[in-house]
Amino acid sequence: MTPQDLAALHETAFVTPRPWRADEFAGFLADPACDLVTLPGGFALIRNIADEAELLTIAVAPDHRRKGIATGLLSHGMTRANARGAITLFLEVAADNAGAIAFYEKAGFARTGRRREYYTCRDGTRVDALLMARDLSDSTAEIPESG
Repeated sequence: MTPQDLAALHETAFVTPRPWRADEFAGFLADPACDLVTLPGGFALIRNIADEAELLTIAVAPDHRRKGIATGLLSHGMTRANARGAITLFLEVAADNAGAIAFYEKAGFARTGRRREYYTCRDGTRVDALLMARDLSDSTAEIPESG
């Protein structure tokens, strides 16, 4: 996927936070610490630093949702992050995104903190981010299938 493809898909998937631009994706794709995981209708972008990884974003097109794509992206991304040496995967999620929070909790992530007014919405309002983390060192840990 090109940076333009990623930006277009990201725009269909996100209201909060604001969607990322093609130049932002180009910067991540040029970073050797970043890993792009793709499946038809979605992608995940993960950055590894030493023994930690951060899920930068995961996006699934609205017409591809509820088909297990996000689960597949997260599962493949965690496997690849662990293969690159990560033992913990971190992420931020908009505090008002109940569906995403439930998805991550079902996948074994735990809430670890909050960043006040972290995200800027398209209308300029601000939303808190929940910080979440998951241990990747247990190779038997799996993500439950989702609808």
